[in-house]
Amino acid sequence: MIKAIIIDDIEQARITLKKDLETYAKDVQIIGEANGVVAGAKLLKSIQPDILFLDIQMQDGSGFDLLDILKEINFKIIFITASDAHAIKAFRYAAIDYLLKPVDPDELTSALSKFKADQLNENEKYKLLNESLKSNNKPHERLALHTLDKIHIVNINDIVRCESSVNYTEFFFNGGKKLLVTKTLKDFEDLLSDQGFFRVHQSHLINTKFIKEFVKTDGGYIIMTDGSNVPVSTRKRPEVVKMLEEL
Repeated sequence: MIKAIIIDDIEQARITLKKDLETYAKDVQIIGEANGVVAGAKLLKSIQPDILFLDIQMQDGSGFDLLDILKEINFKIIFITASDAHAIKAFRYAAIDYLLKPVDPDELTSALSKFKADQLNENEKYKLLNESLKSNNKPHERLALHTLDKIHIVNINDIVRCESSVNYTEFFFNGGKKLLVTKTLKDFEDLLSDQGFFRVHQSHLINTKFIKEFVKTDGGYIIMTDGSNVPVSTRKRPEVVKMLEEL
């Protein structure tokens, strides 16, 4: 059985989540619950779950305040939040699961499935989450990438380009390193488009700082500083020309 704790200051939210878990996740056992940061910290110091369902905003502080109290995080966390755009973007940079209130049962089962497939040390991801949350409107510096066997924390400025590979994305880094990541290119376009990355083709997202040349012949393609040639789609060509003129 997967041992779980729920920390949420709204009693009805805890009741509803427990019912959903009883219905859709019969292998999850609730071993404790708390209604705030202080009570939650005390509970987590006395018993350790496999997974923690943690509300972000509570009356005596935030879920992040609670994490700051803990010395080590030896369990998986799934955050539960209302629609908070800044927090959600931070979760995505850190590759951390979250559920929007009201919790959708399909999203709940999906998050639990990922938990079963990936039970790795979480501390580095939460350091990255804290960085992302504190950055406010500053550009993020690091990104968590899930491969089939690891979570890699990478510097965004080292990414040269990304290439779609069906439901995966291959990352190419300055220096020659490559990673095949278990998310679609669209996911990363949404995250990186305001960080100097540009979708030049259905299958290609590039870091504009690594552009070396734009070749107008042969349909049009970009040569990157690592020597790779990236095709530019006919539809994207006017946008690419405009983007290059503004660099």
